[in-house]
Amino acid sequence: MIRTEKGIWFTDELREIYADEVAKNVQQKLNDDKDRKPHLRLSGMGPKCPCALWYSIHHPELAEPMEPWAEIKFTFGHMLEALAITLAKAAGHTVTGEQDELQLDGIVGHRDCVIDGVTVDVKSSSSLGYIKFKNGTIEKNDSFGYLDQLDGYVLAAHSDPLVLVKDRGCLLAVDKTLGHMCLHGHEVTSGRADALRKRIVSYREIVGRSTPPVCTCETVGDGSSGNIKLGVTASYSPYKYLCCPTLRTFLYAKGPVYLTHVARTPDVPELFRKHVV
Repeated sequence: MIRTEKGIWFTDELREIYADEVAKNVQQKLNDDKDRKPHLRLSGMGPKCPCALWYSIHHPELAEPMEPWAEIKFTFGHMLEALAITLAKAAGHTVTGEQDELQLDGIVGHRDCVIDGVTVDVKSSSSLGYIKFKNGTIEKNDSFGYLDQLDGYVLAAHSDPLVLVKDRGCLLAVDKTLGHMCLHGHEVTSGRADALRKRIVSYREIVGRSTPPVCTCETVGDGSSGNIKLGVTASYSPYKYLCCPTLRTFLYAKGPVYLTHVARTPDVPELFRKHVV
C-alpha cells in the first residue's frame, strides 16, 4: 500500500489489478498472437506503404524478425502503459471501457480506456519522442499514425454511453526514460473522419489484391554523399527488405542506415543478409 497524508490511495485491489494487467500484457506481447490470422485493425490505420501493408496480411511470416532487445523494449512499454492507467484509477478518475472491442466500417480495434468520459490511448515514448506529445507538434508530425488510431477509437465509440465527449480524444504519453507524463487533447474533425474512412476503403482494396502493389516507402538524401536512404518511418518497417529487395544496410555508430541507392560506399561495416522474396 502507498500511504499519503490523506490515507491509502494505491490500494491492495489496485495492486492486484495492476499485477494481473502487467502479466497479461507481457504474456500477450511475448506470445505475439502467433496463432491469430492477420487482418486490418484500427491500431494500424496510419499511413503505410501499400507494399508493406500487403505483405503484413498475406505473408507475415516474411517479416524481419524482431531483435530480443526490441521485444524487451516493447514489453516494458506495455508495463508502463498499464501503470499509467492504474495511477489514473488511484488518483480518483473514473476509468471504464478498458480494452473494449470497437468497430468502424467493419474494422475492429480495442481501445485502451475511457477516462472521465473521454477516449484515451496510452503511449510510452522515448524522451525525444515525448516532446511531440508535450508541445503538440504530433498534430503535424505523426510519423507512426498515433492520431489516426485515436481517431478510429473516437469515431467507433460515437454511440457508446461510456463516452461523454464525442468529438475529441486524448493521448496519455509516458516518457519511459525519465517518467514524465502528459495528456495531449485531440479533436477529430470532419476532415480527419472522412480521411480515415477513405483510408479504410483504400486499405481493403490493397489487401484484396493477389499480388503486392508498388512500394511507396519514403526516401531521403543521406547528407552530401549522393546516397539515398529510407525515411525514419520506413526504416522501422519489418517488410522493408521486401519493399526494396536491393536495400543495403550500413552499420553506423548511431545505428543502421538503409540505403536504396549507393553513390558512394560508406566507410563503415555493411550488414549482409539473405533476402527472402
